Amino acid sequence: MRWDRLFDDLEAQLSADRDAELVSEVADRTRRERALVGLHERLVAARNGRGICVSVVGLGGLQGAVLDVGSDWLLLRTEPERDQLVPLAAVMWVSGLAGRIAPPSSVARSFGFGSAVRVLSRDRAVVTLSGVDGGRHTGTIDAVHADAFDLAVHASDVPRRAANVLDVRTVPFAAVAAVTRA
Repeated sequence: MRWDRLFDDLEAQLSADRDAELVSEVADRTRRERALVGLHERLVAARNGRGICVSVVGLGGLQGAVLDVGSDWLLLRTEPERDQLVPLAAVMWVSGLAGRIAPPSSVARSFGFGSAVRVLSRDRAVVTLSGVDGGRHTGTIDAVHADAFDLAVHASDVPRRAANVLDVRTVPFAAVAAVTRA
């Protein structure tokens, strides 16, 4: 009888050791997998879901739904129906991403902020530029360069015509908090 208890005790110890080792391995794998998941993937997972809050330099908190994500930008729909193109470099923090990880088939757009701004320039869209300094300027993007764009400043209710342009400003991408179609 003593042998049975001894063997049962040894078997219980081995089982407990295996369970502890499995728990430790799962925790280690989870930490490793999380270390490989970037902000892009988490924002992609939030696409078309419930809203998030993004703190943007110069703008403060923006609440809205993630419409799209690029290599270095985020398109956020805020109320009332305003789409904000935000460079990720201007994002201070994001809330509402806890537990969100994109499935492997989900990917962010491969083009950068400059390409997204080029679409606005091509469409001759009137935009409101919010700077990281808190300033706002309305106008039309005339040209997009490697790391900056030229904004023809004019009132939002008039077309971009030479007579309506108050100034042409070259704006570095790093100075942009958000670009919104006016």
